[in-house]
Amino acid sequence: MSTSHRPHHQQHVQRAPDAQRPGHSSHSSHANHPQRTWQAPVLRVAGAGLLVITGAIHLDLYLTGYRTIPTIGILFLLQVIAAFVLAGAVLLGSRLAAAAGAGFMLSTLGGYLLSIWFGLFSFREVRTTAGVVAGVIEVAGFAVLAAFALTPGPQHAARGLTRLLDGLPRARAAVGGASVLALVLLGVAVAGAATAPSAPATSSSSAASGQALKTIQINGVAVLTNAKGMTLYWFAPDTPTKSACYGSCAAYWPPVYGAQKAGPGVTGKLGTIKRTDGTIQATYDGHPLYTYIGDSHPGQATGNNINLNGGYWYEVKVASG
Repeated sequence: MSTSHRPHHQQHVQRAPDAQRPGHSSHSSHANHPQRTWQAPVLRVAGAGLLVITGAIHLDLYLTGYRTIPTIGILFLLQVIAAFVLAGAVLLGSRLAAAAGAGFMLSTLGGYLLSIWFGLFSFREVRTTAGVVAGVIEVAGFAVLAAFALTPGPQHAARGLTRLLDGLPRARAAVGGASVLALVLLGVAVAGAATAPSAPATSSSSAASGQALKTIQINGVAVLTNAKGMTLYWFAPDTPTKSACYGSCAAYWPPVYGAQKAGPGVTGKLGTIKRTDGTIQATYDGHPLYTYIGDSHPGQATGNNINLNGGYWYEVKVASG
């Protein structure tokens, strides 16, 4: 009798540890990763906040002039919408939205770098404090959102994505390396970007003087150009005796320095004004003259009729004589 009950007793003893393993394993996993109890909420809120900040920066740029830039204006509006939508989803705890937000941050930064290096849709960026700050925020946003996407979620939320991302070898190290690389590229781009032009030396100003302005037909309109054939612009906030374009504005719209001569077809009145740094800027019919960094070759007028750097810009039209 005793022998007949022994196997049942042993079987019961052997099953008890097996029945307790899942609970024991879960407790052990929680104990091995105590940081996860606070890490995910912090990363979630920080990532959503950085998306909101990025969206707010692009919204401000859109409303203060970028909306008038062809193609770029639409892209900025789409970026604003995407940033706020992703921020809301991340705040609700979506790892998928966090992964999408990390990609969004990198793509936005990539567009900024391309616009500095090569120009994007006929628009060239210059080095500004706002641009540098936005770039740093985008790098930080990528790192935080990617880290949140790689943080395991609750048992019943984003389980498939969590398993996929946890299965990537050294994923967190890859995120760190990508963040450092993005920061380096941002630094290189900003270091080589155009800045507000310094006051030219007397010899440079003299060399610019005496050059003959020309005209060119753009879309059936006679437009004033410099000696190299680049379109010249006037700025609505200027007065006949004062320029309103300095600092980063003058990086986008380099002033035409020195007194100029009238070439064939130039019928308006040429003159000069003195800028606040003491340099001489050419004028045409009472308008201080500028070129535009977005024009890469003669015959372009990509800066015409856009509202940027505090006011509207227009190509200088030449009346027939």
